[in-house]
Amino acid sequence: MTGQAPPRFRPGPPPVRIRPFEEMPEMPELGPEAMVLTFDDGPDPLYTPDILTTLRRYEVRAMFFVCGEMADGNRDLLREMADDGHVVGNHSWSHPLIPSLPRSRIRDELGSTSEVIEETLGEPPLWYRAPYGAWNRNSFEIGAAMGMEPMAWTVDSLDWTTPGTDTIVRRVAAGAGPGVIVLSHDAGGDRSQSVAALRRYLPALIEEGYRPTVPHRT
Repeated sequence: MTGQAPPRFRPGPPPVRIRPFEEMPEMPELGPEAMVLTFDDGPDPLYTPDILTTLRRYEVRAMFFVCGEMADGNRDLLREMADDGHVVGNHSWSHPLIPSLPRSRIRDELGSTSEVIEETLGEPPLWYRAPYGAWNRNSFEIGAAMGMEPMAWTVDSLDWTTPGTDTIVRRVAAGAGPGVIVLSHDAGGDRSQSVAALRRYLPALIEEGYRPTVPHRT
């Protein structure tokens, strides 16, 4: 696998944290022992392969919300995700602040990423997540017109702050529960702590009886 240029964005403190759940559709129905692990901003050839290896070791399915500018140069990783049964979602092309964009730019950001996913995997994504969790009505409407449903989260590991592997593990463990959706990252910066944390908290979750899985649309 050849190395690719790092993403142009480097998430710091988000410029906004807009999470208007009064507008959000209900989170997907999951079983009493189910949790969903999600990874944003990739795929990254430095970190995503290690995350895929850990998920494969424990036979766990997850969701990857990919940025088009990363996915376009790492299509082999998209195929690996799909081959392992993971869900590949849309996280925009360049990780912008969606509410600051006109409808035409939102359509381009989501549409271009969906095109890369469909060209690579043979079908378009069914889920999308706004960068920074910054949604607005335009993004809901445009995403729906493209056949996608929005996916938020209920537990934020805050791994993008690189707080230390122990801290990430503690946050996921503290937030574990039926139907929980965990937000982590596999790109956008140094994600070695995220990789190391997954190796620790995933077997612990399984030992506690949780079944990491992915939602299905009817």
